[in-house]
Amino acid sequence: MNPIFVAKVKIDKEEKEAVIGVLDSGLLAQGAKVGDFEKRFADYCGIKHAVAVNSGTAALHTACHVLGIGPGDEVITTPFTFVATANPILMTGAKVIFTDVKSDTYNLDPLELEKKITPKTKAIIPVDLYGQPYDYRAVKKLAQKHSLLIIEDACQAVGADLAGKKTGALGDIGCFSFYATKNMMTGEGGMLTTNNKLLSEKAKQFRHHGQSEQKRYTYSDLGYNYRMTDISAAIGLSQLKKIDILNNKRIANAEFLADGIRGIKGLITPFAKSDCRHVFHQFTLRITKDFKVSRDQFLQILKEKKIFCGIYYPKPLHLQPYFKKIGYKRGDFPVAEKASREVVSLPVHPYLRKEELNYIIKAIKSI
Repeated sequence: MNPIFVAKVKIDKEEKEAVIGVLDSGLLAQGAKVGDFEKRFADYCGIKHAVAVNSGTAALHTACHVLGIGPGDEVITTPFTFVATANPILMTGAKVIFTDVKSDTYNLDPLELEKKITPKTKAIIPVDLYGQPYDYRAVKKLAQKHSLLIIEDACQAVGADLAGKKTGALGDIGCFSFYATKNMMTGEGGMLTTNNKLLSEKAKQFRHHGQSEQKRYTYSDLGYNYRMTDISAAIGLSQLKKIDILNNKRIANAEFLADGIRGIKGLITPFAKSDCRHVFHQFTLRITKDFKVSRDQFLQILKEKKIFCGIYYPKPLHLQPYFKKIGYKRGDFPVAEKASREVVSLPVHPYLRKEELNYIIKAIKSI
């Protein structure tokens, strides 16, 4: 058996031809392809406006900026996520307030979230972790009660939905990443989505050095170079045409894996809420103390069988050196801390063959 990796990047003929078309045009920077990608992505998400940027981090930073988040503000988010969720808060000068997650979905726990709201709280950044939408109804209710903004970190969840409403539309602003290993990719890239035209215009200005796209060399606000290239947009347009096919394969692979290993003592398979379309950016198991071996041993055994897994995430953000300086300590968020000791993500990408899935199941059963 050839090595089975936790992620696989596949560039098809369509993407290659799209990139060559842009190269042949000589128009490489942000241009018509970016505009087309924005329109089609907004339509896909069922939302009015989309603004393309060069990373998911840039999308989150832009969202924080255009919503007026800055020094003196507090923004609540999860410690069980990639650092790019929290860094944009700090980039605006605001304070990161972590809160614990639910043990089944790993998304923000609304009950814990409400305890963290203070007069300084300005926004909430829930994460659609592993491809499953956050508890939108409960968080939205809290946001309305306390007049808070919601920035949806949908970087792992393009194409997911909650009761028919797609990610990217589950907040005041949605943010996506198109990093190479995401469900759809542009190599590097990101997108901001919103129904608010003024916010979309501010975002376009922020990504372009603070200047209006209608009147160049007039700078009315702080800005960065967060533009997407037409090369990236061309890849994105091709990927967008098949994102549902790719996601359906992930979902089918996840169901196959779960059916194959469900019921093994000490293994907890991923939980998907009944009203959600979980798109399985990751298929994440929990290795509990009741399993036959430790998580490290589990990973080593599978590695020896050429099955390469991932741990997302081995240490919650509040225990990282930088955030510990803020005052966080071990024991602050016990659910997130326990998850970080137990989670393992198996390969679930859409290019897995049935024999590879069976091989993974057999390897786990052999333990």
